[in-house]
Amino acid sequence: MKTQATVKELPACPVETTLSLIGDKWKVLILRDLLPGTKRFGELKKSIGGVSQKVLTAQLRDMEENGLVNRKVYAEVPPKVEYSLTDLGHSLKPVLDALWHWGEEYKDSLSI
Repeated sequence: MKTQATVKELPACPVETTLSLIGDKWKVLILRDLLPGTKRFGELKKSIGGVSQKVLTAQLRDMEENGLVNRKVYAEVPPKVEYSLTDLGHSLKPVLDALWHWGEEYKDSLSI
């Protein structure tokens, strides 16, 4: 199992560090969908759309290992698993807000 990266293993450039953690399309969408609160796996899969179960599982595990996502398993049958953002994951909100605003401005610039 992969462990959280140490400072020596991270890229020197802060932008590259951020991209290494959330640069994947699915990770950004997972963050977007978890910002409002806790979701179950099926809810995430449905809201993201287009992502396979295998890829979503891998992305969530990677984000959990990097300290961005919490995974809570309930001892029930069928199994119940919930995902939420850690404080570190929530700290990415301004980054996602900036992406949202840029996307809005870009779309507006196309409809001149």
